[in-house]
Amino acid sequence: MADVRIAEDWKAILAEEFSKPYFDELVGFVKHEYSTGVVFPEPRNIFRAFDRCPFDKLKVVIIGQDPYHGVGQANGLCFSVGEGVAFPPSLQNILKEVADDVGSPMPTSGELERWAEQGVLLLNAVLTVRAHEAASHAGRGWEKFTDAVVKAIAERKEGVVYMLWGNYAQKKGSIADPQRNLILRAVHPSPLSAYRGFFGCKHFSAANNYLLSIGKEPITW
Repeated sequence: MADVRIAEDWKAILAEEFSKPYFDELVGFVKHEYSTGVVFPEPRNIFRAFDRCPFDKLKVVIIGQDPYHGVGQANGLCFSVGEGVAFPPSLQNILKEVADDVGSPMPTSGELERWAEQGVLLLNAVLTVRAHEAASHAGRGWEKFTDAVVKAIAERKEGVVYMLWGNYAQKKGSIADPQRNLILRAVHPSPLSAYRGFFGCKHFSAANNYLLSIGKEPITW
């Protein structure tokens, strides 16, 4: 994991977490997994969400569960896929809601780096996964680490938009203070639930209206 990339301000904020015994154990597990099987994303992209969205630029937090486990899909940003990769169903539904909400055309690429670079932290709760085995790296320490990330944001920043889709994300983001931030909740964008309240949630326009109201630049979704 020597070649992983992470913004310097995040590195400083998370330094204490990186030094804890559970994180040493997690690193050992992840290194072993990469050396003995196929694991996603590429090692250099494990902390890509933190590298593409430095802490000082952070305006929006979107929480996913764990990386896509299909070949060529996971790229270190939750819900995102690389250029030329077919949209997984949840991403398709997210981009459909964006188009319906703010009127932007459906993009040809599911690479959400353009959001991250504007201040959207695309955070999976678990940052690695074994190929074709969903949640295979759950319960190994990643959740504890990303809980610490959410706590660090909640303690150090206000005026943040939290987009919490589904019960898992809502529980993970529950630490955020609704008096000091905008908390947006909806069902998960998966095909199983999207028609029960994700479509029509208008989170993207709500986020931009809030950002404008506190003097911040809106996101070009």
